Amino acid sequence: MVSKCSSPGALVAGLLLFCAMLSTGWAMATGVDEVDTALIVAIDVSNSVDDTRYKLQMEGIAQALEDPEVIQAIVGGAKGGILFSLVTWSDKPAVSLGWTHITNEAEAKAAALKIRSLPRAGGEFTCMARMMRQVSDKIVPQIPSKAAKVVLDVSGDGPDNCNEKEPVDAVRDELVSYGVTVNGLPILDAAGPEVVTPGAASTQSYLPAQQKLDPLEQWYRDNVKGGPGSFVLPAHGYEDFGRAIRQKFVLEVSEHRAPVRRDYAAKRPDFFTP
Repeated sequence: MVSKCSSPGALVAGLLLFCAMLSTGWAMATGVDEVDTALIVAIDVSNSVDDTRYKLQMEGIAQALEDPEVIQAIVGGAKGGILFSLVTWSDKPAVSLGWTHITNEAEAKAAALKIRSLPRAGGEFTCMARMMRQVSDKIVPQIPSKAAKVVLDVSGDGPDNCNEKEPVDAVRDELVSYGVTVNGLPILDAAGPEVVTPGAASTQSYLPAQQKLDPLEQWYRDNVKGGPGSFVLPAHGYEDFGRAIRQKFVLEVSEHRAPVRRDYAAKRPDFFTP
């Protein structure tokens, strides 16, 4: 495609600026720009998530995007930016914030402002497999830029309870086969690690192989976590969610892997027709 902006007669400063804006917009719309990470954050808004817990999650994500360490990780990659998307899920998943390009502090803070203003979303059940199916079929194929890494960040306070015919780990494995990394953020009982009475012996082993994991954390490790470099980082209660999501963001956007769009297109040609 040859743009009129390449014409030798386009010398007026205003016209050049206008053309540059058009060219940038065209590049983003057609996905010819590149980002370090395409990050999909999937937040549980099922029946167990009341208004207070919902606000703690949204505020935690917003503050994480405004955190200087997170911003440095976002802009410090080879491509200097990421794509960010927020999915809320319960009975059905919903894209609450579509693909948003973040390349600097101002764009990160603008995304945070949008997240704070999102209307309350809710539902009854914890349908994680259904959410992952939506991510696999509709969200990942529509990434508008070439991404060195695609990450699905899943948080919630319970396992899937929808009794879907398609289990969570099966959809997780499909996403991983396309090159998507799936990380987990289980929201555990706020009591956190074992509390030991002074003078009493602890029942918790200090040997990593013998340490007891919270059942939900173990479920996330078995059913959610997947792909090279994937991990589970729990939050001890909703009040700890902000700390956990901020730490996860830094880890997720600081490392880079090979592009996944090519592999996805090869395995799902129905989503990449000319």
